Amino acid sequence: MSTLLLHHTSYLDHLTPVGHPERPDRLRAIDRILEHEKFQALERDLAPVGALEDIARAHPMAYVDMLHNLAPDEGLARVDADTTMSPGTWEAALRGVGGACRAVDEVVSKTVKNAFSASRPPGHHAEKDRAMGFCFFNNAAVAARYAQKVHGFDRVAIVDFDVHHGNGTQDIFWSDPTVMYCSTHQMPLYPGSGAADETGDAGTIVNAPLDPGSGGAEFREAMDAVILPRLSGFEPDLVIISAGFDAHARDPLGGLNLTETDFAWATRALMEISDKHCDGRVVSLLEGGYDLEGLARSVAAHLLTLMDA
Repeated sequence: MSTLLLHHTSYLDHLTPVGHPERPDRLRAIDRILEHEKFQALERDLAPVGALEDIARAHPMAYVDMLHNLAPDEGLARVDADTTMSPGTWEAALRGVGGACRAVDEVVSKTVKNAFSASRPPGHHAEKDRAMGFCFFNNAAVAARYAQKVHGFDRVAIVDFDVHHGNGTQDIFWSDPTVMYCSTHQMPLYPGSGAADETGDAGTIVNAPLDPGSGGAEFREAMDAVILPRLSGFEPDLVIISAGFDAHARDPLGGLNLTETDFAWATRALMEISDKHCDGRVVSLLEGGYDLEGLARSVAAHLLTLMDA
């Protein structure tokens, strides 16, 4: 079986102010590196528009309606200091959700062995009823709820190695014993959450913060000592990766010193746990990564590892 890459040109139509780090060039950089012949074995498909009923499992409909009404016909509409909507944002956000759910469908049906959705805007900062940090809908949270509701899974795990803590994912699943959220991230750093003692009402929030300047050794130790044992003990039916690559040493928005080999190592480690507990079911969703070269190289390493299952 192959690895599925989900993408769509509408992601380029989500526009941000000049100089904003979350820009269409991020996906153009990924597209260029994936033109290499070593990615010819990827199965590629277009992300569909997500259903509002799927979004509503993670976000109240009043919030969904608010965003829809805020979407401008021209220009930019500001949601917070660094989060804006353009005329193309609504469709891009819907296709981000649709790509995440489609990835779940394809992996569960064994049409593919795993899947990566290369979408923007990202999602892990979106809380139940609050857009922030470049994010509108929490793609990973929607995908987890979709896997439970549509495919009947009991336990879903979300593992997030973005340099920024996924406060939104933590918010949505804070009191849920059926979804485990695990995160490595730099601390202190935006958004300010993610301390090790933030464990959730059900004990299924697992944070392993890293000091500024930490590199691959510290990252791998956090994964080996904290994240992977808890993940294995949870015995998930599906592993969702919030694949942010802004912990790369080149990235301008973080202060960690990871390289693409560290992301490949983490991907392999998560695949091994998935092989053990959930028949290899892995869905990966693009989050951050704002240095174009670092992002492209990291996505390439991540995908090559997924393809080598």
